[in-house]
Amino acid sequence: MNGLNVNGITGWRLPTVLDTGTRGCNYALSGTDCGYNVQTGSAVTTVYSEMASLFYDTLGNLAQIDASGNSQSGYGLTNTGPFSNFIENIPYWSGPLNQANFNEAWTFRGLNGRQEPLTRSNEFFVIPVRSGDISAVPVPAAIWLFGSGLVGLVGIARRKTQPLLA
Repeated sequence: MNGLNVNGITGWRLPTVLDTGTRGCNYALSGTDCGYNVQTGSAVTTVYSEMASLFYDTLGNLAQIDASGNSQSGYGLTNTGPFSNFIENIPYWSGPLNQANFNEAWTFRGLNGRQEPLTRSNEFFVIPVRSGDISAVPVPAAIWLFGSGLVGLVGIARRKTQPLLA
């Protein structure tokens, strides 16, 4: 990831996961680092899982199992927001290794909203992230596009108002 360059933007990394309990996977139905409905953040702006925060907080998706252990209707990656090409049934890698087993790394699956460590020898997908905001269109380019469009509209309007010469 260190060498990834997208339209001149560098500094990409894997999404992070912070252990919320003892080292490794602390499986539960909510509020922990492994399983469904994992803890995504705290009141002091610590993000425990960037993939889970995207899935639950930003996109408003539901886990397959609620905090009481019941199956939920409408679960999974039902809202992808501005993102395209998500493959929901394949886990996506997150950055850190599982501290209880260095042969595993953290993953998040959009199919059911489950976060867990899996064997690192597996081939899964990754969504590169970087800290800070990225504008889809650089501001100077956006201003140039807006200005040239406005000039074009003014030119068309002037042409329609001029009388035709015989």
